[in-house]
Amino acid sequence: MITLTPLHHLAAEQKSAEVTDWAARIAWVVGLLVFIALVYWLMRQGWKWRAGLQSDLPELPVAPEDFADDETLLTLQGRYHASTTAGQWLDRIVAHGLGARSRTELTLTARGLRVERPGATDFFVPADALREARLDKALAGKVLPEGGLLIITWAHGETLIDSGFRSDRAAEHPAWVDAVTRLAAAPAAPELTSTTTEGTAR
Repeated sequence: MITLTPLHHLAAEQKSAEVTDWAARIAWVVGLLVFIALVYWLMRQGWKWRAGLQSDLPELPVAPEDFADDETLLTLQGRYHASTTAGQWLDRIVAHGLGARSRTELTLTARGLRVERPGATDFFVPADALREARLDKALAGKVLPEGGLLIITWAHGETLIDSGFRSDRAAEHPAWVDAVTRLAAAPAAPELTSTTTEGTAR
């Protein structure tokens, strides 16, 4: 025999749906957005402060107009990661757009190194400003596998700069180290004192 449950018992057993506290949820989301905006603002202020400290850095040189006519020694396509004061791997240089990461195309000739950066400032390193090149794994807080970064050291004004690049084909890095080292050794490069705004020697 089938026993039927009275309808009023079924109704009593029904649970009302939980009511969402929209006010609390909206307040939490707004608070999170305000926090993110504050962090972004503080980062921007720190960036501007650092750029102000580096305001004495000269404008970046540009490639000669007839540079494209030079015999190309090497080219590289990849990423530009950062520049720091030489020997100070955390002392990021942000003046003149050197702090902006970007895609890059490098061209090396006997006259120097042209750095083309879509969406960021292009610059040129004359051959007599090149100091050395090496493989490394970290620069400006960015850490990659051993040998994952091509670091080129060059002189700009009274400052020695380490600029970090990563080729789309990492196997190209050793050839760049050899070529830049040979080019840097050709002229008699004067000894410069490395200046720093902040950072700890690596």
